Amino acid sequence: MRLRHIEVIQALLQTSHLGTAAEMLQLPVAAIEGMLREAEDHLGFMLFASVRGRLQATREARQLQVQIARVYEAFEPVQRLADSLRQYQAPPLRVICTPPLAQQLVPQGLASLRRRFPDAPCSLHSQPTRDIVRSLLLRESDLGLSLHDPEHPDIHCQLLAQGKLQLLAPHGWLQPRQKYIGVQDLAGQSLVGLEGHDPLSPLFDSKLQALRPAPVIHTRVQTHQMMRSMVEAGEGLAIVDPFTALGAKAGGLDVCPLSPAVPINLYALTLNHGLATAAVSALLEIIKAQAEAMLAG
Repeated sequence: MRLRHIEVIQALLQTSHLGTAAEMLQLPVAAIEGMLREAEDHLGFMLFASVRGRLQATREARQLQVQIARVYEAFEPVQRLADSLRQYQAPPLRVICTPPLAQQLVPQGLASLRRRFPDAPCSLHSQPTRDIVRSLLLRESDLGLSLHDPEHPDIHCQLLAQGKLQLLAPHGWLQPRQKYIGVQDLAGQSLVGLEGHDPLSPLFDSKLQALRPAPVIHTRVQTHQMMRSMVEAGEGLAIVDPFTALGAKAGGLDVCPLSPAVPINLYALTLNHGLATAAVSALLEIIKAQAEAMLAG
């Protein structure tokens, strides 16, 4: 089958009417009928039967429907890019970042970028670092932002800013004006843990394991944002990245860095030898300045 045949079948599956499908595709009814006959001749079986003035899909057509839907899903990025090239003469800016950065830092950065590039299309997705690398390698994204260096030979990693791991605690748990908390003060405390592999965990796990008595972890979650939610629910304390901590502090939780400090870096990830567009370069400049200001504050 040709793509035009698939398009006709999809329209008929949606409308069950030749005239409505013709209007949808902006083609004459005779052309729709002709392409349907061509598709059925090519396949060797009937796709639709006329029942009381409407087209009823056969069992074979219903079986094809799932795969046809997948063809359309795969075609959508091509259509978006074509629309972008027609309207803006430039491809969209596709940004992918880890969940902590998607809550506060990157949305603010994209909002600032909009003032420089008011008509440039942008998309933002949130994934773990390993999926960011995969997306960049498949050229599904233009820029990745992560708190972890994947150390991949085909990925260029640029340091943008540095912060510190932070303690989250219920409001009033820390002493007034307390500027930091010693790691030893977490001995025996109830902590919220992370489920599965987290690149930030090795920075701190060895310190926790050495405490006596060991911290108690009853609940494990998947992201730092979920850890914040568990602290708000009274499930215990949590150790999170500084960007999650900023939002938690604004939401009323007690926040302070650990002592000795555990540094954490913000990285920009791009393909090696890739050509940065003006929008990518501008966004990196904005993200770097905003991250440094947020972490300093």
